Formats: sequence, C-alpha cells, structure tokens
Amino acid sequence: QVQLIESGGGLVQAGGSLRLSCAASGLTGSTYAMGWFRQAPGKERDFVAAISWSGGYTYYADSVKGRFTISRDNAKNTVYLQMNSLTPEDTAVYYCAADYRTSTTILVAEYEYAYWGQGTQVTVSS
Repeated sequence: QVQLIESGGGLVQAGGSLRLSCAASGLTGSTYAMGWFRQAPGKERDFVAAISWSGGYTYYADSVKGRFTISRDNAKNTVYLQMNSLTPEDTAVYYCAADYRTSTTILVAEYEYAYWGQGTQVTVSS
C-alpha cells in the first residue's frame, strides 16, 4: 500500500520561509517521479513543482520559480519543497504526489499521478 505523508506546513508571515517534506512508503521495486501541487480556497488544484527520480530534472510553475526549490532524498524516500519569500498568494493546502516513471521523467499534470498525500496547510499572513 502506497502512502505519502506531508509535513512542515504552518503559519508564516509574508517574506518568510517554510520547508515541506513528503515521506513515501510502499513505492518499491522501481523508480518514481514526484511533485507538489496546491489548492487555494475556492480554486482548483494547481501544479507547483516536479522532480525526476534521479533529481537531475526539475520543473516549476512560473508563479514559484526562483522562490521555491524541490529536492529529494531517495535513501529516505522523501521529497522536499523549500519555499522562500512567501506571499499571501501562496496560502493553500499543499499536496505531494508520486507515480512510477523512468529515472529522468518529470510529471507536471495532475492526471499523471496515481498516488497522493493528504495535504498540509500553508498559511501566509500579510
């Protein structure tokens, strides 16, 4: 059984930083791509960042480029999202996602991911 568990969310002032973590279990026997999405109140879930199994390929939404950094530690089965220079517009529930792919593949569309975490709330105050 695949499980993705996010942590690290919370309340932060504008301009501050947070680091989200997503620990994966049950994804064994092959390589998998991972990503982060977010959903603000009353809005659809949007892509934030993605990373290949190798870590050598990453992709970001324009809205977070230069402020957020996605990384992973395969020995710990964990993906991270370092978020800097946060603004109130970053307030959302953040979800991590995973699916099996080749070691250099990144996935940016929601439908491409089979496995999802339960989400962690990030609130940025002005």
